[in-house]
Amino acid sequence: MKKLLDRFLKGGEGKEFTYEEARELARHEDTSVRRELADRGDTKPEILYFLTDDPSPEVRSAIAKNKATPHQADLRLAKDADENVRSDLAAKIARLAPHLNSDDQDKVQSLANEALEILTRDQVTRVRQIISETLKDVADAPPEVIRTLAWDAEIIVSGPVLEFSPVLTDDDLLKIITHGAATGKLNAISRRQNVPEPIVDALVDTSNIEAIGLLLGNRSAQIREETLDRVIERAADIESWHSPLVARPLLSMGAAKKLAAFVAQNLLKELTSRKDFAPEVIAEIKAVVNKRLENPDAPANAEDSETPLEAAYAEVQKLASVDELHESSILAAAKKGKREFVIAALALRCEMRPISMEKVFRNQNAKGIAAACWKSGLTAKSAEIMQRDVADILAEKIQAAVAGNAYALSEDDLEWQLEIIADPSS
Repeated sequence: MKKLLDRFLKGGEGKEFTYEEARELARHEDTSVRRELADRGDTKPEILYFLTDDPSPEVRSAIAKNKATPHQADLRLAKDADENVRSDLAAKIARLAPHLNSDDQDKVQSLANEALEILTRDQVTRVRQIISETLKDVADAPPEVIRTLAWDAEIIVSGPVLEFSPVLTDDDLLKIITHGAATGKLNAISRRQNVPEPIVDALVDTSNIEAIGLLLGNRSAQIREETLDRVIERAADIESWHSPLVARPLLSMGAAKKLAAFVAQNLLKELTSRKDFAPEVIAEIKAVVNKRLENPDAPANAEDSETPLEAAYAEVQKLASVDELHESSILAAAKKGKREFVIAALALRCEMRPISMEKVFRNQNAKGIAAACWKSGLTAKSAEIMQRDVADILAEKIQAAVAGNAYALSEDDLEWQLEIIADPSS
């Protein structure tokens, strides 16, 4: 054994060993010997497979990182008890998966993909994160793996592929958006290059302030004029949107005039200094600015037509007058993303101004929304839906139903919350 060990340690890669000699080295009591054997690119596949049962995680990690390791061994290591072993395997197999050539089809590729899919569902976030970071911009990455990562609840896993992966289709993204994705996921999608119009519209329909702000700042996003007008209708009270709106390429004169009615002085200067506006457009904008300076107390959109929230409030008033504003209709509106309808309906039932109710949802006030739903006669389960689907509140912050379908807050607390959200100074 001593002669074999000396020859092994001094020979380096390329030194031939018989199967029996390699097997003997794989059983050596010294972990460093077995680890070096596991590291070598010329170790026979059968020996590498044998070493997947090694008691040392260091040896199994070396096997996991070795490109010469057969896919049958990778499949075993994908279920290894040690997190570091699985992490090392994830890094290797994610790099190799897109490069399997046509000769690697059928059984070999099936084994590689199976190992990758197991790792993509690993209970340890770091393992899944490694795969996501490695495959995020790979055009030939396995579609099912990318979709699984995109739906992952951890944003450090889903975020990279949602932002960069060319594998995800518009349908994939729409399903994630309309399913009630958390802010982090919406933000990642908003940062994608060349976000197409259907995705832009879906993101705007979520009414998520942070995601829409990122979308507006994404100069490659394909925002239709009608969609931009919808955003501007809501933008007066959302300061974080003002700067990206003023900087949006291809602003229409109508959009620019609306912005001139409410943005801050420094942004007005930026707006009137744009090089892509014709002189007559600049003149129109300056006219709005002058009118605003002459009458600073006038509402920002005094000349605008009815806002979407006002239109929704008129609609729910009509429904209520004929006793057709039921919990089912409010729930249906929430599931369809009709944010203004939901807000208007709750405002009407709570005898509150729609703009005050809109502020509750904009601020993602979970307790306030629960109180408004309670006052409106909605169940606690329905209140959960309003918080999740309309206000986009994270699951851990939602005021969830208890004891089946009861509100977690006491009636006194709910009444107190109503007093807070009804107070204009709150």
